[in-house]
Amino acid sequence: MSEFLKANTEDAPYFITLTTVGWIDIFTRQTYCHELIKNLQFCQQERGLEIYAYVIMSSHIHMIVRRQVQHGLLSHLLRDFKSATAKKLIKLINENPEESRKGWLMHLFKYYANVEKQNSELMFWQKTSHPMELFSRKMIDQKLRYIHWNPVKAGIVLEPHQYLFSSACPESSLVVLDAY
Repeated sequence: MSEFLKANTEDAPYFITLTTVGWIDIFTRQTYCHELIKNLQFCQQERGLEIYAYVIMSSHIHMIVRRQVQHGLLSHLLRDFKSATAKKLIKLINENPEESRKGWLMHLFKYYANVEKQNSELMFWQKTSHPMELFSRKMIDQKLRYIHWNPVKAGIVLEPHQYLFSSACPESSLVVLDAY
């Protein structure tokens, strides 16, 4: 991936978006959302990831994040996170007896791996995380509002705090830091 599309500025907060290949609606099932959260919690505890805001939508996740300098570059963590979660989520999909879309999903993951000339047989995430370095409080506020209002604009809930898989929700199981 081009260095231009990576989060390489040390100690800087970034707005990032991780998107499934083909914008496939994977995170319509809570099991898959919980797996993402579990992996994000691991990155917080063991890999120096600081999360300031997040929302898991049906085909993507938006976050404002930063990585502690002593742990290395955020782009390296995102690469590893995407690799690990892709493997775990594909395994969950394959082993989920309630997953009626299993064959179709595996076909799409294989198709995108071939189209993108990946080294693996299956591709879960799109290549880039579309990182945007946040230089000011104004930018942080704008992205924070965008993240929290995403489920409202999608017609899923009426208010941001009602969406369980968002830092706007008081019942969210993923701890986030104050952006200020």
